[in-house]
Amino acid sequence: MNGVYGVLTLKGEKRHSKEEKGKNQYLMERSYGSFMRSVQLPDSIDESKVEARYDKGVLTITAEKRPEAVKAEKRIEIRRG
Repeated sequence: MNGVYGVLTLKGEKRHSKEEKGKNQYLMERSYGSFMRSVQLPDSIDESKVEARYDKGVLTITAEKRPEAVKAEKRIEIRRG
């Protein structure tokens, strides 16, 4: 989380390199660039319980709701006939 309340900011850099050697040619390509994305979090999210995990190229972000934001379960009776 950055210093702005209720905003999750992701920053990163992409890099790609390609090299091909042939009998009469040599090719090398490189590309790179940085990126930044910001997402406004709902007021119901507990910012102290936001976690991020990066595994095998996948970033997973988990955010829990505040206890007061979780609605109580309500049972509704279904009548027949």
